[in-house]
Amino acid sequence: MRGKGVRILIAILVIVIVAAGGCLAYKIYQEKNKPVSNEEVAEEPAQEKQVQIFKGNDRPIAVMIDNHKDAWPQAGLNDAYMVYEIVVEGGETRLMACFKGVDVEKIGPVRSSRHYFLDYAMENDAIYAHFGWSPQAESDIKRFAIHNINGITESAETFWRVKDKAAPHNAVTSTKALEAVAKAKNYRTTSDEESVLNYVPDEFDLEGGQSATTITIPHSKLHTVSYTYDETTKRYNRTARKIAQKDWTTGEPISTKNIIIMKCENYTLTDGENKGRQGLNNIGECDGYYITNGRAIPIKCIKKERNEKTKYVDLEGKEINVNDGNTFVQICPLDAEISIEGVEEPAETEVAQ
Repeated sequence: MRGKGVRILIAILVIVIVAAGGCLAYKIYQEKNKPVSNEEVAEEPAQEKQVQIFKGNDRPIAVMIDNHKDAWPQAGLNDAYMVYEIVVEGGETRLMACFKGVDVEKIGPVRSSRHYFLDYAMENDAIYAHFGWSPQAESDIKRFAIHNINGITESAETFWRVKDKAAPHNAVTSTKALEAVAKAKNYRTTSDEESVLNYVPDEFDLEGGQSATTITIPHSKLHTVSYTYDETTKRYNRTARKIAQKDWTTGEPISTKNIIIMKCENYTLTDGENKGRQGLNNIGECDGYYITNGRAIPIKCIKKERNEKTKYVDLEGKEINVNDGNTFVQICPLDAEISIEGVEEPAETEVAQ
């Protein structure tokens, strides 16, 4: 009798366990098949698209680039996020290429500093590399306490002469060499400064303005620059003095995504040396153009102080967006007869009411 009671108790326990398991399974089934309201759906945040040309906290490095015809071809221009071109003595121009977060093995030929380029090195918060300087540049580098690297006083490991060009058009450097010197001089090598240009990551075409497939910019009687738009790459290929510009290392065309033209008064310095060195009235408001993806719009270029960022705005005063990509900034004389040509656009026709 006692054994029979035990068997009955075991049977009851089994029934209870089976029933509990069934209830649990049913609840799991209900949860899995429960309709979910829109309010309960937690969407994963979309991945924010990042600008590629100007990112990270590496401090920019600005390098003075020789632009005499005997210095061509030049190395490293395609790796710079911005390149500034401004007239110097004799109707020549000089370039300043700004690099950030890139490893460039050959940059140059490197040439001496001119004081008005310092304004654009400062607004980029850049370490400034050059090979010599004018008296005005030397004075202003000290005045503004600019972190600079002068090739004349550095070793052959930092700036070296190459044999396939003649001096003074044959001094070159690299980003790694310049970074090593900057660290040795205890210069700050990181920066949290925002970019001068208001880059946007999503590709866009300019509204309004004019078609711009061929741009011609005379900096002087000696030196004219032109850009031709390539619809396939959506970039502008650069020509100087009717010679297509190519990279010294790769042989690839020098090209750019964006062009900014700024018309600015330049004048000859009365510094007693009679070398024809130039000055630049770039503080205040200057007229210009922004050009990208085959179109151009007129803009204003506003710089309040030498060490403040230039602001580029449209004619309504709104800061312009700039396509993600490298930019050539062409600072040319006020009397430069700039030509912007493009495809013929159909005239607007009135719609009959």
